Amino acid sequence: MKKSIGYISSCGIWIALALAPLVLDEWGVSQFAQYMTYGIFALSLAFIWGQAGILCFGQAIFFGLGAYLMALTTLEKFSWFGGSQAIGLILAVLGPGLAAHVVGQLLFRGRGLSGAYFAIVTLATAVIVEIIAQHWSYIGGFNGLLGVPPLVVIWREGLDAFITPMENYYTIFFSALLIYLALLGMVRSPLGIVLATLKDEEYRTRAFGYNIANLKIIAFTCSGAVAGIAGGLFTTQFGFVSPPLTGFALSTEVLIWVAVGGRGVLLAAFLGAIVVRYIENVLSDTLGSYWLMALGTLFIAAVVVAPRGLFGKLLQLPLPRRFRQFVPKKL
Repeated sequence: MKKSIGYISSCGIWIALALAPLVLDEWGVSQFAQYMTYGIFALSLAFIWGQAGILCFGQAIFFGLGAYLMALTTLEKFSWFGGSQAIGLILAVLGPGLAAHVVGQLLFRGRGLSGAYFAIVTLATAVIVEIIAQHWSYIGGFNGLLGVPPLVVIWREGLDAFITPMENYYTIFFSALLIYLALLGMVRSPLGIVLATLKDEEYRTRAFGYNIANLKIIAFTCSGAVAGIAGGLFTTQFGFVSPPLTGFALSTEVLIWVAVGGRGVLLAAFLGAIVVRYIENVLSDTLGSYWLMALGTLFIAAVVVAPRGLFGKLLQLPLPRRFRQFVPKKL
């Protein structure tokens, strides 16, 4: 029974999210769709941090890049694509994925960076990217790009073609579910088991003949692509993109979401982003200028009380049977 708790809890979360629009008003539906977009972003960091032990302080670089590519495409800054939203979303996946691959090649090859050194370099990179975005007029500079159109439904025409809040909610919901299942499949595959050894036994993994750099680059590339699609979906909901979406502040926020939810479990990190964003909105409405102090206090309490995250233990799935033989038994 204990082994099935994680499965039951996980299914319950997704069923609850699927049924949420039935009890929410139109504003609430829009808000929760935005929260799930942040949840997809949290999944991207939980995959590399919780699975491979790669702590990235520049995850917003890929989120912002996906958002900018979506905005530039749909605003016809890339005139040869004709403002196609489908191409915009494809670029929002491929562009950040390629960028993450290039960064991974630079940082993981040779002696490679890891731990605090990798975190510091990605932090500095996020600051540099934000400054570049602020001074690049082609992408709007400090003001960013405004007027990004929402998603459209291809079988409707005119103003009616724009997606409704309910349709947008389920678009984000199914996108989040598919991304979660894809990442979960990787985590529970032989590749995922090898990636998991990088957290604590990197040198031993190398001794068994695995190419550590290649493993990290694969994980980092997948993470960047997921962050990029989250940025692309974000842009279609908020209608704008600006330099802070690529910077250190948002990178720090997603770290908090993942840490509070539980970095070792994908769905826990996803749920952490939703819960934290919801609490932020409630506190800002009720406490005014004091909401940041209250939120900080809650974060400290959450980390002290639940070091593995608020939902990590509840949503932990048992290891596939074929891999249990590799897990040392307790003495």
